[in-house]
Amino acid sequence: MVKKQSISSLKKIVSILKQKGKTIVFTNGCFDLIHPGHIKIIKEAKKKGDVLIVGLNSDKSVKKIKGKTRPLLNQKARATILSAIQYIDYLTIFDQKTPYLLIKALKPDILVKGQDWPKDKIIGRKLVKKIVQIKISPGYSTTNTIKKIKKHG
Repeated sequence: MVKKQSISSLKKIVSILKQKGKTIVFTNGCFDLIHPGHIKIIKEAKKKGDVLIVGLNSDKSVKKIKGKTRPLLNQKARATILSAIQYIDYLTIFDQKTPYLLIKALKPDILVKGQDWPKDKIIGRKLVKKIVQIKISPGYSTTNTIKKIKKHG
């Protein structure tokens, strides 16, 4: 079961886990409408280490990134959905536009993003030991799903 944590609590937990020799993996996103592409990245991220932490963009953060009409689902709903995903060990919500401060605080060993991110644009890349890019599933995009609904709605 996923444990939702504040950043300060999670920082302490990560410290203890690292002392026990655990490899900490981190990924993040808006996760506005969960789709198979999200699940694939989360599942593959979990395989890269012992503990998977997911940083969820808050509603405020999503609006900064995606615009005033987003998110479609509020952070509580998105966190509830993510909490049901068996591959995630810990979940935390952050307000900033990027996860830089969160990554800096947690110091994960591995940072996972989709291959659609150019390596030099991955936020926090210099703060971790390793970056892993997962091949994205073509045809899955929340933004494109919204466009499709508007077109056919």
